[in-house]
Amino acid sequence: MGHTATPEAHSSGLKATEHRLANGLRVVLSEDHLTPVAALCLWYDVGSRHEVTGRTGLAHLFEHLMFQGSASVKGNGHFELVQAAGGSLNGTTSFERTNYFETMPAHQLELALWLEADRMGSLLTALDQESLDNQRDVVKNERRQRYDNVPYGTAFERLTALAYPEGHPYHHTPIGSMADLDAASLEDARAFFSTYYAPGNAVLSVVGDIDPEQTLAWIEKYFGSIPAHDGKPEPRDGSLPETMGGQLREVVEEDVPSRALMGAYRLPPDGSREGDAADLALTVLGGGESSRLHNRLVRRDRTAVTAGFGLLRLAGAPSLGWLDVKASSGVELPTIEASVDEELARFAEQGPTPEEMERAQAQLEREWLDRLATVAGRADELCRFAVLFGDPQLALTAVQRVLSVTPEEVKAVAAARLRPDNRAVLVYEPTGGGDQGEADPEGAEGAQAAAGDDAADGTHQEESEA
Repeated sequence: MGHTATPEAHSSGLKATEHRLANGLRVVLSEDHLTPVAALCLWYDVGSRHEVTGRTGLAHLFEHLMFQGSASVKGNGHFELVQAAGGSLNGTTSFERTNYFETMPAHQLELALWLEADRMGSLLTALDQESLDNQRDVVKNERRQRYDNVPYGTAFERLTALAYPEGHPYHHTPIGSMADLDAASLEDARAFFSTYYAPGNAVLSVVGDIDPEQTLAWIEKYFGSIPAHDGKPEPRDGSLPETMGGQLREVVEEDVPSRALMGAYRLPPDGSREGDAADLALTVLGGGESSRLHNRLVRRDRTAVTAGFGLLRLAGAPSLGWLDVKASSGVELPTIEASVDEELARFAEQGPTPEEMERAQAQLEREWLDRLATVAGRADELCRFAVLFGDPQLALTAVQRVLSVTPEEVKAVAAARLRPDNRAVLVYEPTGGGDQGEADPEGAEGAQAAAGDDAADGTHQEESEA
């Protein structure tokens, strides 16, 4: 096992050390003795972008199969053992990764490490047709409940298909299609595991009240004997021109509560300074009740009951700025769209005021510190930066990067990207008894989270990344 100590302490006071096992497993540890708990997070570098045509939804389906037992843990045993020990657990799938995580009383950390190692090393011995059929039905039911049979449920899926062209690795969302879920075979599932669930394709982080030497010894004991294997194909290129070059539009007539205008803008990728500037721009324009769009559409004009922006951060493709406006009763959508364009054009010309910039940076700073303050949040962020950007230490300096962005950079990214010729638009027109001015309380970020970060139902509940 190789060891690489963290350089110097970051201004936040948080530290992490990095290690690598001989089989390729990357390990990140961060001590935090404030409370007697420990969080384990395991990210596999596989998501829906790695899927091929005809087998969409396989990454998410396999996430479910990882909770169906392994060589030493039968059936629902993973849940039962963790919960009996006083811990919590879950797993999620996104475009770019699949993760699994437990938060345990510190003295039960060894149990969580053993459980994760057992299914990484031996899941294939327990995977059978009955498990596959069972979880295929669970995922199909999840799709019905969260996408197909709820108002605006397929909005994100539709916008993703518009924003990323046919054949692009991000053209489909992680939930997959019913037809592809039906087509998935046991051989497909086994090949998927053999290709992507390898030590060298994973990052394990452990954060909390830990003894680093003992934790490393346990990791070596349980994960070190898992054979290394590679052969994972490179993900398809997700790069695209900076703008769409025109407006893409789709009208949806459904039984929804009110008219809605939704849009997806192509933005700089995650991990870039321009991406942070875009996040600040969307926060000023649509991040909460103090934002420009809320003040204009909801408070002043009263043409909408909700108006906001969310950001889907993506590292392997352009990110998406997600606009979500639900119309007040009787208001026509062209009126709302004209107001949105007017506000975006004004912002692109003038940029944020000093007060708006300060408020937006404070808002994003608080969100970042909230994530880093919990052992589970920090474990997740260390894995995210290790898998997507190659350096977990970047998680500990993210706040400083956001605070260093200038108003000029925010104005520039808005002028370049938040334009009518760089968006996909979804227009909802109610049928039946709709248009009562009601709204989906989740708003932009909730819809984005539901579609972009899937988990199972029942005891395996959704844990949103957005």
